[in-house]
Amino acid sequence: MAGEVRFKLLRLGLVAKYISNLDFSHLISPPLHRESACRNIGSLQQQISMKQQDTNTAKPKLWNSNYIKIWCANFMIFFSFMLLAPLLPLYLSDTFGTDKDTIGLVLSGYTLTALLFRPFSGFLVDSFPRKQVLLVCYFLFFAFFAGYLVAGSLLMFAIVRTMHGAPFGATTVANSTVAIDVLHPERRAEGIGYYGLSNNIATALAPTIALYVFHVWHNYDVLFALSLVCAGIGFAINSTLKTAPREQVRPQTPVSLDRFFLVKGWPEAATQACYAFSYGVLSTYIAIYGKEELGITGGTGLFFMLLAGGLIVARIVGSRSLRDGKVTRNASFGVLVSMFGYLLFAAVHSPIGYYGAAFIIGFGNGHMFPAFQTMFINLASNSLRGTANATQLTSWDVGVGAGVLIGGIAAENYGYHAAFWTALAVNAVGVAALLLFTRKHFAKNRLR
Repeated sequence: MAGEVRFKLLRLGLVAKYISNLDFSHLISPPLHRESACRNIGSLQQQISMKQQDTNTAKPKLWNSNYIKIWCANFMIFFSFMLLAPLLPLYLSDTFGTDKDTIGLVLSGYTLTALLFRPFSGFLVDSFPRKQVLLVCYFLFFAFFAGYLVAGSLLMFAIVRTMHGAPFGATTVANSTVAIDVLHPERRAEGIGYYGLSNNIATALAPTIALYVFHVWHNYDVLFALSLVCAGIGFAINSTLKTAPREQVRPQTPVSLDRFFLVKGWPEAATQACYAFSYGVLSTYIAIYGKEELGITGGTGLFFMLLAGGLIVARIVGSRSLRDGKVTRNASFGVLVSMFGYLLFAAVHSPIGYYGAAFIIGFGNGHMFPAFQTMFINLASNSLRGTANATQLTSWDVGVGAGVLIGGIAAENYGYHAAFWTALAVNAVGVAALLLFTRKHFAKNRLR
């Protein structure tokens, strides 16, 4: 025991002797040493500050779990819808012996109901818990597919089809609004662009798959059942969303125009309707024009594949500029490219103009549409996101409907070329409106 004590004392003595031989003068006397120490400390603090800044400025995650779920659910909405769209005219003709005029009347009810219900769906999304509204609308959208399986007469089918448009219009508004909610504000504009890819990919794949399924089974009920299953998968995906509770803002004047239409965004809505007008003319008469004027049979599928390809490429390329806040620049570039595509289609009457215009118009619209959606969202307060989305979708539907109607009159009385030149003229009006007025209006009235 005594030996251990003597050993410890000896070790302490050696340490004390070592410390006494150290030189601490540089810490207390020469200014040069003090200045050097201060510089070292300052450099260390700067490095720490830079590391903290890098940590704070790290980009928030875009593809979070909620965003992936809402993206996949949106894909299922349009995939299940587009599985039926190309074959419903054939189904009505084969099953009920329906003539062309009646087919158009029956199928137009879906679009009309979706158009009428979208403003009200925006109000519902903004006034009640958004996830609950989304799930109710999505379930109804899913359930109506079962109605096609049991509709035993043309009247019953027409009723089911017309009523189905309401939950479709409401679900598209609710789903896109929740998608914006789950995105981080810094990645919101970029996320809107990628969100639209789900529409484009579904629109490109579903018709081809539907034709293949029908070719194999020759049974429309198989397609109805497949659409029902796909919509059910989308509903199941959305039911797993984990959204933060949102304070419900009860307006003092619940019944007002601004609760159903974003009044502040009327210039943007009118401008976008011009682009939708052109698309409505083109998409409606593209098949019959190609067959009668250019001798192209079976080429519509390739046309829309190229259109979807342009949309997909544009959304990927344009997402970076949207993330950097170049919203009006993206929109301006997109509408100019699209206008050139419509010019090419109207002026060059050959397969080159026919198919070349498809990709160019898709590429332009792929820049334009997410930019305009971002503009609508940035014009509205957070409590009016649903109304903003509904306003954009409604303006597009109105433009497409006007294009189908007026384009049909022009084609009937003056020929297809007159209809396509009319589409170009209206598109040019929209381009001029954006460049001369709408951009300035957005910059003046934007909230973020």
